[in-house]
Amino acid sequence: MNAAAEGQQLLLDARQVVQSEAEALGTLVNRLDDAVPRAIELIYAHTGPDKPGILVVSGIGKSGLAGQRISASFASTGTPSHFLHPVEALHGDLGRVRRGDIMLMLSYGGETQELLRLTDSVKRSAVTTIAITSSRKSSLGRLADITIELGNIEEACPLRLAPTTSIACMSAAADALVLGVMGKRNFSAADFAAFHPAGSLGRKLLRVADVMSFRAGENLVVVREEQTLREALSIEHAVGRRAGALVIINHQGLLSGILTDADIRRRIATQETILDVPVAGFMTRSPKRINPDRLASEALELMNRHRIDELPVVDESGRPVGMIDVQDIVSLQIAD
Repeated sequence: MNAAAEGQQLLLDARQVVQSEAEALGTLVNRLDDAVPRAIELIYAHTGPDKPGILVVSGIGKSGLAGQRISASFASTGTPSHFLHPVEALHGDLGRVRRGDIMLMLSYGGETQELLRLTDSVKRSAVTTIAITSSRKSSLGRLADITIELGNIEEACPLRLAPTTSIACMSAAADALVLGVMGKRNFSAADFAAFHPAGSLGRKLLRVADVMSFRAGENLVVVREEQTLREALSIEHAVGRRAGALVIINHQGLLSGILTDADIRRRIATQETILDVPVAGFMTRSPKRINPDRLASEALELMNRHRIDELPVVDESGRPVGMIDVQDIVSLQIAD
């Protein structure tokens, strides 16, 4: 077989693997039953910011590796969780499990001896157990308090031996638990940002209030409509760091306009004496604005869409609380 033909065959084989796993997941959809919502309610009721319980995930081999990822997914979405290796648990680490915790046991076959011994031990300590396994008739399925049954799954491996499809189905069922509990917690984008402060994901979840460098009461220049440009520029000079725009307010203290360098340049081109003209005469009225609790990525999108460099930040009543400059967020690399 030449290289081209071999490459084509490898592609066909790869597609068959994905197709096989997709079909197994499709079958799993209809097999899931009330054990899933019961497990979600149990985890939610015993764990969380105001609960003492922790979700302890355990498994061995490929199931254990999947379990580490599942535990991390729970932890990153508001459910305190850690992974416990069954062998280590039986040799002293069982102290990591406390009364009131919930254990999620992962084993497709449901006959892993170390996991069965661990399940028996924690149940005697009044720890509630959830199992994700092939059958409720397996040893693990019978021993657990709640069993999520995956059913008979044929591995995508040519030998039908290496855990492949079964791990994909186990992970999918566990993800249903993760997202179900996350939904019950009303876990928000702001909550997600708190658990993901670093990396591109964390930067995309930063709020405008976290990023803006011009703030009311500190260095934000706020000018009344009736003040002259001369007065406005003298105020700006006294503040220190210069922005590319001035925020203009009306007699009620609400945002009424924004005066940019470009606005001034355009007037200079047509009028020589402008320093004594009220700023309201040439500001941009009803400018684009944003709330401090919106995401910085939304501010960047708004700036890009309207080709502007400064964006006033206002509270719910329309009062300026800051201003975000494109330079405040461009270095965060949050653009796709």
